[in-house]
Amino acid sequence: MADSKGILNHNRKDISPIKQEFVRHTSDITIADAMKDTDIFIGVSVKDILNESMVSSMAKDPCILALANPDPEIPYPIAKSVRKDLIMGTGRSDYPNQVNNVLCFPFIFRGALDLRAQRITTEMKLACAKALAMLARTETPEYVSELYDGQKFEFGPEYIIPKPFDPRVYYEASIAVAEAAVSSSVARKEYMGRDDYKEYLRKRIEFQSNFRL
Repeated sequence: MADSKGILNHNRKDISPIKQEFVRHTSDITIADAMKDTDIFIGVSVKDILNESMVSSMAKDPCILALANPDPEIPYPIAKSVRKDLIMGTGRSDYPNQVNNVLCFPFIFRGALDLRAQRITTEMKLACAKALAMLARTETPEYVSELYDGQKFEFGPEYIIPKPFDPRVYYEASIAVAEAAVSSSVARKEYMGRDDYKEYLRKRIEFQSNFRL
């Protein structure tokens, strides 16, 4: 892990107490050092901290999630031009694999509230993430393509994350979170089962749509 001053390694004397748990015994000093032969980079920092040589130095079939907004840590077209085997996601809607919090937080809350969960557990968050991952692997219905001007989506390097307006996310993520609330023993309301809960979710959307009209 790195901060604005470089890699959090054991030789640094300027690391605050809150960051101490992330310190590792390593000779890496710069981000360029850490990028060599690595499989994945997750950036939540600022634009342009990565360059072409850093991307080139990564391991085979690397993954970069460059999430600085509005401009990622390295522009999508530049990174993809360097590595044809690169899987990349950003926070932007004009490139493939948009990492958007709208894919998870409404449905984590939906599942948690419907089961009257005492708290949101790690299991519930992981369940949401896994539901999204599985959804990306399923065949995308035509109605989802129509929402995106006829674009076709098929699981692969350019589509590892469902689209934010895919209606299936509402159901799959909410159900996964609700079931995880039960399995992690924080649910205070009895779970009605997948089919009944899905129907309940459908009726909520139907009611809210009619109410807005």
